[in-house]
Amino acid sequence: MLTPDRLLHAYKLLVTARSMADTYDANRQVCKYVHSTSRGHEAIQLATGMQLLPCDWVSPYYRDDSILLSVGFTPYELMLQLLAKKEDPFSGGRSYYCHPSSRNTSKPSIIHQSSATGMQAIPTTGIAQGIQFLEQSQSPLLRKSDDGKLPIVVCSLGDGSVTEGEVSEALQVAVLKQLPIIYLVQDNQWSISASADEVRAGNAYDYAAGFKSLKRLQCDGSDFIRSYETMETAIAYARAERRPVLVHAKVPLLGHHTSGVRREFYRNREDLLKHGLYDPLPKLRLLLTGVGYAEHEINQAEAEALEKVTADFTRAQHAVDPDINAVEDHVFAPTTVTEEKGKRVSKNTERVMMVDAALHAIEELMEEYPEAVLYGQDVGGRLGGVFREAATLADKFGNHRVFNTAIQEAYIVGSTIGLSALGMKPIVEIQFADYIYPGLNQLITEASKSCYLSNGKFPVQMVLRVPTGAYGGGGPYHSGSIESTLLTVKGIKVVYPSNAADMKGLMKAAFLDPNPVVMLEHKGLYWSKVPGTDDARTIEPDRNYILPLGKANIVLEADAARIRKGETVAVITYGMGVYWAKAAAEQLPGQVEIVDLRTLFPLDEETVFNAVRRHGKVLVLSEEQQNNSFAEALGLRISNHCYHFLDAKVEVMGARNLPAVPINTALEAAMLPTAEKVTGRIHKLLAY
Repeated sequence: MLTPDRLLHAYKLLVTARSMADTYDANRQVCKYVHSTSRGHEAIQLATGMQLLPCDWVSPYYRDDSILLSVGFTPYELMLQLLAKKEDPFSGGRSYYCHPSSRNTSKPSIIHQSSATGMQAIPTTGIAQGIQFLEQSQSPLLRKSDDGKLPIVVCSLGDGSVTEGEVSEALQVAVLKQLPIIYLVQDNQWSISASADEVRAGNAYDYAAGFKSLKRLQCDGSDFIRSYETMETAIAYARAERRPVLVHAKVPLLGHHTSGVRREFYRNREDLLKHGLYDPLPKLRLLLTGVGYAEHEINQAEAEALEKVTADFTRAQHAVDPDINAVEDHVFAPTTVTEEKGKRVSKNTERVMMVDAALHAIEELMEEYPEAVLYGQDVGGRLGGVFREAATLADKFGNHRVFNTAIQEAYIVGSTIGLSALGMKPIVEIQFADYIYPGLNQLITEASKSCYLSNGKFPVQMVLRVPTGAYGGGGPYHSGSIESTLLTVKGIKVVYPSNAADMKGLMKAAFLDPNPVVMLEHKGLYWSKVPGTDDARTIEPDRNYILPLGKANIVLEADAARIRKGETVAVITYGMGVYWAKAAAEQLPGQVEIVDLRTLFPLDEETVFNAVRRHGKVLVLSEEQQNNSFAEALGLRISNHCYHFLDAKVEVMGARNLPAVPINTALEAAMLPTAEKVTGRIHKLLAY
């Protein structure tokens, strides 16, 4: 309820935000890092934050410093991020102003926020999806208010960002699943220098009409009373009905787009005057006089706010800078899985296929961890995955834990960020490696950076399964290899098992790792249908078996006598390359040692370099197109670290450098490495 005291509190916060913006602008040399402020947007932001509870979640965007003030952060805390100081509570000096992340239990929680417009919609909707799951399963992970109120989620967006396709994916899921989330869209009619009529056919309120059962509200976001009432309605609806709402608030843009893109660069005097007519500050000030506050009381509130901002700014300038020796901290959260555990060879005598080893690993994990969920395209009950890699799981664990998604790779990847923040353990799948690219935006922009830029508060625990590789005429859109693309992304781990035992052990380790892990699973090894890959079937390890990431395996040793004579080659490979190398080794008895990397990042450099030093000749073998590949990069690393031990230059062998794998099986074979081609390359090395 809005009382005179609450109105005065709102005004103090508004004046504080305005004073902060003025202070930053007056000290541009000190405030050297790019920043935006909420100038003009304050009323709707304060009306939102003032009504949120500590059990709630909010995702502010980069102009939302008034939201942060209204949920309880101080100017000093915000200024520490502005000036990139060590004690910045959000990122430790690593990210821009108003890019928060918080697990402070006295305030609404905030997952890592990035600069990419609209990208927060998917991870934040993932939070709402997770809350719904925890609520329906009566999980102890669900955090309620002290008086038992259920949490809601607020996702704040600029209207220009609503044109992003990923916002549409988020809205689709929110409406489909009826999630307790509010999309607050602040419309200032500008997308940097592009005006609204240049870049969109309608505003967010119009756009939202296309999403059935999405409640829509709109208000004058410069009017604090109207904003408060609108957000009160939205919050009450989401909290009680557990359904989504979109609030469209029209606001003036009184400041610059950012400190680096200033309003005078692209806006004329007429536009600035027009926006100035809707300044929320004089409106709220006039309202205070109308409810009985004397002029001197209002002046005193303004003076106190300015004094606080001035003092905090001076204090923030003198705060210590980050320790440069800590620059590599929090790239990953530490994992507890560091040693191989359990029985790799169990009492079972029947060998299992890789696809079944993965299925059994996930089944055992879901039995042990009720917060684990599995989702992706076609993994639900009817099909259980196009490779039957999730068969029977929906029947065993229910449609709420194993379910289909729409064709939304970005949502599949990005939603795990929200679920992970709640303590859930998502396992998700992209149907084919060739289709991961729509999901890369979320993987790179959000998931990979979350731990680092939140200063360790929000690592993303997720397993992303990706069937990959070529065999049997799969064609150009179902046969691609993507490891080099993934390995350019820092902050994720990449695993590539080549047999059933490794698959099970690595799947368990990936699940228990608190960081994003991509499991590349070769389709040609799933059922050992490719000639020469029968060894991919192994006796299944027991349910306690865990194989740490970053441990390579020597799957074939060379003859010691031949090693002493310099008549051997080390083949460094993974996936299908293991079987091409094995077939080649049959033609060269005792002369080939095969190192199966198993994990591409983290990489077991010690095992690789030791193998190279033993043999002096090395072939790095990959299924990927060779130019600019991971294999070539590894070849250079080997040359740099083992130069004095090499008897020949490092050989690298991959597929031909074509843009796609042809569907014709003869053309496919012409493109890919084969056992015969590998044998020929090894002969070349041995002839040095």
